[in-house]
Amino acid sequence: MKFLLPIFSLALATSAARADWLNFRGPQGSGYAPEVSGLPSELSDDTLSWKVSLPGRGLGSPLLIGDKVYLTAASGPDQKQLHVLCFAASDGSPLWERRFWATGRTMSHKKTNVAAPTPASDGDRIYALYSSNDLLCLNLDGDLIWMRGLTLDYPNASNSLGMASSPIVAGDSLVAQIENDSESFAAGFDLLTGTNKWKTDRPKAANWTSPTVLKMGENEVVALQSSKGIVGVLPGTGSPVFEYTSGASTIPSSAAVGDQLYIPSNGLTALSVTADGADPKKLWNESTQRPGTSSPLVIGDKVYIINNAGVLNCASRETGERLWRIRLKGPFSSSPVAGADNRLYVFSEAGIGQIVDLSGEEGKVISEFELGATILGTPSLQNGALYVRSDGKLWKFGK
Repeated sequence: MKFLLPIFSLALATSAARADWLNFRGPQGSGYAPEVSGLPSELSDDTLSWKVSLPGRGLGSPLLIGDKVYLTAASGPDQKQLHVLCFAASDGSPLWERRFWATGRTMSHKKTNVAAPTPASDGDRIYALYSSNDLLCLNLDGDLIWMRGLTLDYPNASNSLGMASSPIVAGDSLVAQIENDSESFAAGFDLLTGTNKWKTDRPKAANWTSPTVLKMGENEVVALQSSKGIVGVLPGTGSPVFEYTSGASTIPSSAAVGDQLYIPSNGLTALSVTADGADPKKLWNESTQRPGTSSPLVIGDKVYIINNAGVLNCASRETGERLWRIRLKGPFSSSPVAGADNRLYVFSEAGIGQIVDLSGEEGKVISEFELGATILGTPSLQNGALYVRSDGKLWKFGK
């Protein structure tokens, strides 16, 4: 299937030079931030900078912008109170909090939460999406710019377990997957007004994966994943660029590195996408490398996959062949992340933080720390520090 890729200008976020963490799994939604260094080599009471209590639950990761940390939560017996929170990165002191009432459905599985999606940012504004399909835009000082109750426009867009896909800013658009077994769609929203720039129907099936961004020179293409496969679209128009139709997972998301995509599909499948509108090229498929809930992580010439048994597999990025594997203390709902220091960070559902040294011939767990709290969210990285949320607290390790 071939589509023509028109040229469009890539709007660079003002925060790019600060190495901020602006969405789920950071740069490109990949989990790997090569510009972040000086991360802690140990998780312990000695490297714990601070922890603060949160007013409600949530699974979304913290956003890190400059010297501030932004987070969402939901509270109340029916999770109808929606929170956007801001803390000082230096000491965790609360700077501001905004509360809103949900306008959509707030039912969800007891394991998840209405504040399951990670918010996104362009470096100047926060875009918070909730399982209730409430979409908020605030500036960095907490002033509301716009709000949309998407359930009012699309009343059947929901599922009984709760929505969890996280939006992402690409170019001059906010792209979100509102996918479910009824009124399923993806859309691009104007950053300044929240109005639809485009909207496209999606497969009618529950889907918790998040979009990732492929970079092709000065162009960006957003990869939308579902049980049917992957569709790449232009973020400004929603126009299709490529399509992969061999199916994909509805829980772990793909990892994008430049113009290559690593998809939880029939195990793990690697694709190369070109800017000339040609069909994506399958580089390899490895059926034994099957991600569990955690999304794959690509660092250099290797791919890291955590399966449902809690085993971390390292595979060759060139061939998909397994190079080594080690068992971690799982199970895991969060995804692993890494910076420039050749170390992988991941937290188990039971709250065990683990650091894996990747510098040797095989991976080695060099630190374990029990937080004594349930952790379902993926950590975020910035300026030599790691941030992670539990059900009731936000934690910072490092500088």
